[in-house]
Amino acid sequence: MNSSRPNAKYFEFTLFVDYGNLRYLFFALCFLIYATIISANMVIIVTVLLEKSLHEPMYVFICLLSVNSLYGSAGFFPRLLFDLLSDTHLISRASCFVQIYVIYTYAFCEFGTLAVMAYDRLVAICQPLHYRARMSVRKAVRLWAAAVSFPALCVCCVVSFTIRLPLCGNKLERVSCANRAVVDNSCVDTSHVNIAGHFTVFTCIFIPFFFVLYTYMRILVVCRQGSAEVRGKALQTCVPHLMTFVIYSCSVFLELVISKYNNDPVATAVLSLEYLIVPSISNTLIYGMKLPQIRTAVVRRFRIKIKIKKMVSNPSLLS
Repeated sequence: MNSSRPNAKYFEFTLFVDYGNLRYLFFALCFLIYATIISANMVIIVTVLLEKSLHEPMYVFICLLSVNSLYGSAGFFPRLLFDLLSDTHLISRASCFVQIYVIYTYAFCEFGTLAVMAYDRLVAICQPLHYRARMSVRKAVRLWAAAVSFPALCVCCVVSFTIRLPLCGNKLERVSCANRAVVDNSCVDTSHVNIAGHFTVFTCIFIPFFFVLYTYMRILVVCRQGSAEVRGKALQTCVPHLMTFVIYSCSVFLELVISKYNNDPVATAVLSLEYLIVPSISNTLIYGMKLPQIRTAVVRRFRIKIKIKKMVSNPSLLS
């Protein structure tokens, strides 16, 4: 670490280099990915909100997953697009900590939402006669709010500890702000921040992870003992959720492993972007293609919009 303390008001991303005209290609690619994430998730959100037949807990959770994807990508992509076209790659101290908070709460809230969705499926399949009494849209939103409030509070505590650290450097070997990268620039002992970070990771990632595994063990037992109709219902509603859970879990655990054990900062930065990009796109593809209710509603909304445009452009169709 540097012995002299640099300007602590700014951090510098050191992995951005001058690729010449290639940076415009990278900008176009990232912009396309961001536009895809926004448009795909907005389709899911608007469809669930407008279709009364989708005002059920399961579809509300899918809508909340899309909202979380928009939230997380908004904390990352605008800054990345700006840096790709900028000659200087500085970010203010305040903006850096805001980005850390947004990205981390996105990651942990995703696990919380998936855990609540697993509970919803557990009740629907294992106790179908009591499902209406135990689950409603209002209860679903309350469960989701409880599941994401604790991670948001934990991240707030960790970030508040990091903000107070005196810094002997301002270099971040990343393309976005990360709490560990900021802590590495500290001049003092950071054990209390590390303990808070490990506690947050354990409670906000591993506990929801093992809870989801537990619910699917219960669901598997019921399916093996149940009829073909029960197995068919479980297959239709659980496979999309299970695919989303596996993809996101692999992305997050990959980020945890490479950030801790990989000594190549470029590979670490590139691979760590997966949990911000892949789940946000795959969620909409999985639920749009696997759940016929959402697929049918999207197609119907699209056809209505096309029909209205044709009527506006050709008034004779109204007669």
